[in-house]
Amino acid sequence: MTETTDAPLRDSDPHSADPHDSGDASTSLDEDNRLLPGFVSDVCETLDRGDDEATYDLVEPLHPADIADLFELVEREYRGPLARAITDLLGADVLTELNDYVRDDVIDALPAAQVAELAGQLETDDAVAIIEEMEEADQRAVLAELEPADRAAIVDALSFPEESAGRLMQRDLVAVPEHMNVGQLIDYLREHADLTTEFWEIFIVDAKHRPVGTCQLSWILRTPRHIALADVMKRDQTLIPTDMDQEEVALRFQKYALISAAVIDGAGRLVGQITVDDIIHIVQEEAGEDILRMSGAGDGDINEPIRQSYSSRVRWLIANLGTALVASGIIAVFGGAIEQLVALAVLMPIVASVGGNAGTQTMAVAVRALAMNQLTQSNTRRIIGRELRIAVLNGATVAVLIGVGTGIVFADLMLGGVIALAILVNIIVAGMAGVIVPVTLDRLEQDPAVASSVFVTMITDSMGFFAFLGLAVASGLASL
Repeated sequence: MTETTDAPLRDSDPHSADPHDSGDASTSLDEDNRLLPGFVSDVCETLDRGDDEATYDLVEPLHPADIADLFELVEREYRGPLARAITDLLGADVLTELNDYVRDDVIDALPAAQVAELAGQLETDDAVAIIEEMEEADQRAVLAELEPADRAAIVDALSFPEESAGRLMQRDLVAVPEHMNVGQLIDYLREHADLTTEFWEIFIVDAKHRPVGTCQLSWILRTPRHIALADVMKRDQTLIPTDMDQEEVALRFQKYALISAAVIDGAGRLVGQITVDDIIHIVQEEAGEDILRMSGAGDGDINEPIRQSYSSRVRWLIANLGTALVASGIIAVFGGAIEQLVALAVLMPIVASVGGNAGTQTMAVAVRALAMNQLTQSNTRRIIGRELRIAVLNGATVAVLIGVGTGIVFADLMLGGVIALAILVNIIVAGMAGVIVPVTLDRLEQDPAVASSVFVTMITDSMGFFAFLGLAVASGLASL
């Protein structure tokens, strides 16, 4: 894929480097570099009038990132007309900044030839991210418009599983044979204008195009010309198989502090590279997904269609309804005891709420540790023991506070002792559930971020009510 190099870099003044900056852009942004509501309204008004020239004039001074923000701020029905009105201002550097859902709306409004032209300006991984979301018929139309080399690269990338290294990797890299010396490499880089323009490492390959080492540019610049690459290259390298999941790739980059890494096929041949800028995006994406899944909020994107948001959220609300019925059933069993002592009804929510918060704390730590490969089969028992000790300390502290407070407020030391013991038991159970549930789901090859919260909430609520009401009956405070 060819790479755009004429896009302006954004510095502390987001418009100072933009060749289109006529000074009017400052009137469209507030002090935090956000587009002003009045400017967005002006753009919508020109679109309503069908005045494409006026729309173009308003948008022209904006930085590509601000143009992307504009697409996200206008209503969905304006995105297609806006894309058609600004013509050449809608470049590859704008597409890469767009939210996924907004980008789909923009792409749908463009002819296949223009989408192909934009895709040809992108790195392969970015082009794949755009084309893979299109309908099959639209994909074929866009691919037919691409240059043969670009089309072959994208088709090859689409053959790999979603969220794999094969989809994520870039095909543009610099690879040279190991028999070269430093001078020959420098001459090669200067003489071949078709090489990628941005790279940090040079891959050294053998006769079968298998990576045998890497050379950083700083080494090349500081090494005499006559020195062989084999004498200065770094032989230890982290190789990424094409079918490795992108989350595992991100963990490799984090663990080994990588800037870039070679991607190899089943035969060990070099087929691409993954760079740290791609990994930053993956880390943000995976972390956001885990947080949103724990809350049952789906993608959690404000640009997500309402029907998709409804579908993803309502499932978990129904699941939570089911778990709440379990807790309600336990309360119903002790209905007679609650009628005899109203204080039980007053204090029950405290036991369940504190236990739920304790379980959520432990669960968040466990899910993160699993995602970061910090919690494995090798240390599961130790981590469970650690969380048990923390739960006992937390439970004892909270139990003393609530027990003393209840005894004073209700003038009943027995009631204070009952709620203190119930709190202690529930926090310990919550601590154990918060780590055991995610670990169990992970062992069953289920995403612990998705279902852990439902099970942990059910356990803490049910156990909290059962422990408190059961202890109240057992102590003689009330009877069934």
